[in-house]
Amino acid sequence: MTTITLITIINAPKELVFDAFRNIDLHQQSTSKTKELAIAGVTSGLINLNETVTWRGQHFGLYLTHKSRITEMNLYSNFRDEMVEGRFKSFQHNHFFEEVNGCTTMKDEIQYEVPLTILGKIFDSLILKKHLTKFITERNQFIKKIVEKN
Repeated sequence: MTTITLITIINAPKELVFDAFRNIDLHQQSTSKTKELAIAGVTSGLINLNETVTWRGQHFGLYLTHKSRITEMNLYSNFRDEMVEGRFKSFQHNHFFEEVNGCTTMKDEIQYEVPLTILGKIFDSLILKKHLTKFITERNQFIKKIVEKN
């Protein structure tokens, strides 16, 4: 199991930040480099508890799909999306939000397992973990800029 933890500080109230990070339209805008599109489930607006979204995007030169379900949501505090279908053996992404003096700290905790035992572990340690960290960091910075303008 691989874990990635990221902290993003956003100068905005946590309600605004929380909604921005579950907004399908903003996600698509923030991941334009990988041509991410919501192709099934919730494909626009805010995703909610027990709803699914299927993403199609280009990673490593291939178009891949990843279906996630929101399995936990405590409004304005945290939510979790978990892979239902995709290339990972398992994938879970927790988002935590805490506000102090109008500034929100968002913490991402991503845990995943790759298939293919030793080959998968080598690919993960050399390439995949760095790719996912960069992908989520760029997404967070894009959304941070949008939210802080409002």
